[in-house]
Amino acid sequence: MKIKELRELGPEDLINKEKVLKKELFELKYQRKTGRVEKPSRFKLIRRDIAKILTVMNEREKDGSKS
Repeated sequence: MKIKELRELGPEDLINKEKVLKKELFELKYQRKTGRVEKPSRFKLIRRDIAKILTVMNEREKDGSKS
């Protein structure tokens, strides 16, 4: 997911996407405990996407407080 795409989304969409990614990360961690992770590379991608979403949300929060 590109940061440009995330900046085009609304605040509700960002929150929903973050929740979905966190749930997917939780499920992957559970699979790791049981020893049946099919794509271990997904951990890194999901964590990065969550960080991008939080970055966009923080940018918007700071821009809103300046105005």
